[in-house]
Amino acid sequence: QVQLQESGGGSVQSGGSLRLSCAASGDPSSRRCMAWFRQAPGKEREGVALIASDGRTTYADPVKGRFTISQDNAKNTLYLQMNSVKPEDTAMYYCAADSRSLYTCKYFRATNNYWGQGTQVTVSS
Repeated sequence: QVQLQESGGGSVQSGGSLRLSCAASGDPSSRRCMAWFRQAPGKEREGVALIASDGRTTYADPVKGRFTISQDNAKNTLYLQMNSVKPEDTAMYYCAADSRSLYTCKYFRATNNYWGQGTQVTVSS
């Protein structure tokens, strides 16, 4: 079992920055592949950023160059640094974990994951 708890969401103006955190606990082998997803009202959940156990990262095109995913293994915490945010970044952001190894943790997968409860990010223009 894996438990995920997001924090750091809030309201920010367009062009500003925000850092999300996700505290993880439970079976380490079930959270070798960590990711951030988001879901805006009326839209499907979409992958934002992905990090494998060796630190390799993958980003969705809309956030490339603006968002950075990282993790502190000593603290069992996943981060998402959001810079130059835009109104279209407004969404509920979810932390996700799965057991894929670094060889397959290269694409977003929304099934067979552990999920946090989400944290709301609202960007005003």
